[in-house]
Amino acid sequence: MKNVYITRIAKFLPNEPVDNEGMEEKLGIINGKTSKARRIILRNNQIKTRYYAIDKDGNVTHNNAQLAAEAVEALCDDTFNKNQIELLSCGTSSPDQILPSHAAMVHGFLKNGNLEINSPSGACCSGMNALKYGYMAVKSEQTNNAVCTGSERTSSWMQSDIFEDEVAHLVEIEEHPILAFNKEFLRWMLSDGAGAMLLENEPNGETPLKIEWMEGYSYAFELETCMYAGGDKLEDGNLKPWSEYPADVWGKKSLFAMKQDVKLLGENILQKGVASMKLAMAKHKITEDDIDYYLPHISSYYFKENLYNEIERQGLHLSWDKWFLNLQEVGNVGAGSIYLMLEELVHSGKLKKGDRIFLQVPESARFAYSYAYLTVA
Repeated sequence: MKNVYITRIAKFLPNEPVDNEGMEEKLGIINGKTSKARRIILRNNQIKTRYYAIDKDGNVTHNNAQLAAEAVEALCDDTFNKNQIELLSCGTSSPDQILPSHAAMVHGFLKNGNLEINSPSGACCSGMNALKYGYMAVKSEQTNNAVCTGSERTSSWMQSDIFEDEVAHLVEIEEHPILAFNKEFLRWMLSDGAGAMLLENEPNGETPLKIEWMEGYSYAFELETCMYAGGDKLEDGNLKPWSEYPADVWGKKSLFAMKQDVKLLGENILQKGVASMKLAMAKHKITEDDIDYYLPHISSYYFKENLYNEIERQGLHLSWDKWFLNLQEVGNVGAGSIYLMLEELVHSGKLKKGDRIFLQVPESARFAYSYAYLTVA
């Protein structure tokens, strides 16, 4: 089987960075009142700037597929053009529509000839699943190369008009017209952007990264849904999908907004994350000493110190000098975050031949975790 290398990596972040004070202007206020929860959430997540596919007048500038296509275009130049791509594998948790698939829409914008496409569904791990599909295709010699992407355009899911019907309905039935925290929480956590990687079976490029292995784990067999969209969580913990609700209820319940069970998140995301990390490391017989750079996708700096402490509690040690994060500057871009972190590390000039990079991506949807181990070739 062939070795597989990440030979190029690129990003696309739409428009100008948005600071904390500009967020509500971009996303809109709900029921004519500014959010009381926003400052608390931002104080905890410590994100300073993020990007939205919305212009200064509130108009949408890019859909998700266009963001991903822009990142793919940024991979290409005179020595490798988009018509040479043999496989396009695109992950996201915020597709522009239910059908056609996200990768099909990206391919439609690229207009680069006949090729295989793959669209893994899911949340943050969908970007890693897209990468793993490309990795397996090149490794098994199904293709000579693959382009993999992770992207999100969650701003359109978080704008105020998504929630106005629900708030109006709450007023009608004389309930206190404030959104549940599990709905408002993610408005101030998520942002837009895309990353793309070119995989090849030769170590081309200035800083080729050999993919040594990839692993994934799911805890859905024992944990209920935590983050969701397109449904509503019932008292018994089960998820009732939008397709089982009458159409006139969709707006009243904001069924298509992203929501998160914050209590369930706090109880499980770190513990299961470190437990699965230990499984991956044990399977491939590596220790902390075999890691030079640790790139964990975290949604908030609130989790940074707690993750460090949980790693220590479970008997591992990853010193702070190994950690590499860029959440404060680019925001939480879900499936695209790990692409944006690795892109920044590769272009930082810090890497040298032989360096070992450990990627960790959790998703809270129903608690899944993805890992990759890379070496600088």
